[in-house]
Amino acid sequence: MSHAVPLSNCANCETPLSGHYCSHCGQEAVLHAASTREFLHEFIGHYVALEGKLWGSLRRLILKPGELTNEYIRGRRVRYVQPLRLYLTFSVLFFALLKFGGGEHEETKVEGDTTAARVVAPARVLADTAAREVRSATPQDPAEASSRAAAETAVGAAMKDMGEADAKSEARAAKAIEIDKHDNISEEYIDGQLAGWPTLRHQWHAFNQLPAEEQLKAFKNGMLHYAPYAIFCLMPVFALFLKVLYLGSGRGFGEHMLFALHTNAFAFLIFSVILFAHYGLLQFALWCWMIAYLPWAMRRVYHKGRFGTFWRWVLLMLAYLIALMLAIMASAALGVMTVGH
Repeated sequence: MSHAVPLSNCANCETPLSGHYCSHCGQEAVLHAASTREFLHEFIGHYVALEGKLWGSLRRLILKPGELTNEYIRGRRVRYVQPLRLYLTFSVLFFALLKFGGGEHEETKVEGDTTAARVVAPARVLADTAAREVRSATPQDPAEASSRAAAETAVGAAMKDMGEADAKSEARAAKAIEIDKHDNISEEYIDGQLAGWPTLRHQWHAFNQLPAEEQLKAFKNGMLHYAPYAIFCLMPVFALFLKVLYLGSGRGFGEHMLFALHTNAFAFLIFSVILFAHYGLLQFALWCWMIAYLPWAMRRVYHKGRFGTFWRWVLLMLAYLIALMLAIMASAALGVMTVGH
């Protein structure tokens, strides 16, 4: 059991103490070594936001679009989770679920064609052998001659079917070779473009030598690793779009940033639920609420009419989706450029 250490001055800022907390910096006046329970409470409450005020924040965030932003603007802030912490909590939750909840990729059709070719080849050899044996046999009576004719017909039909299958396999192989030629041309073109960038050129060659499955894995890992940072960097961009769309509204950039954090926190929360919502009706309801949420929140916070809110919402979505796609592509490219590191 740890004992409290009485202090006359704040250990943090040296201000004279007159209560349980420092009047200047807010630190506790009585210090003691934190217990395991206190440490866990501090970690969960401060960094993950799983504290009492979370539920009030969630109720307004989910059920009353824009109300949490308005409450913060009115100055009612202590009773709610801070906007940045709320955003980080749900974005970390979403990407963690996305990373550990994904399934395996399906096998490609090319592999299936290769397997089929391996099966057809020995069957064709057996058919050729059977045909030779049928032709070399000498009929002893009319019934045997009739059986021989029927056997030749059956073997011929089988060989015809195998020939057609073989021709299709050859056509697919020729197509694959043609595609490979185009890939080589693309590789030469990209190699020329990266001639002045030796590091990028080396990384491109390292990526290009990987099997298709490993390349896909590199893309996926790049997006999962860098996308959270890229999307977080888009928050000021989202706020800038709002600033342009609401020029003359008297709103400061900080208010637009506040709105961006709250609405994107809501989006990450709903996406996290959708990942595990296996019922079609529930998914449909969540997507409908997702679509309706942003214009509703915009109207409640910025106080514009229905038409004024609608066209601003359309432009905001178009601009932000373009920025989001660029951010995701950049994340995937970073994954490619860090192969082998």
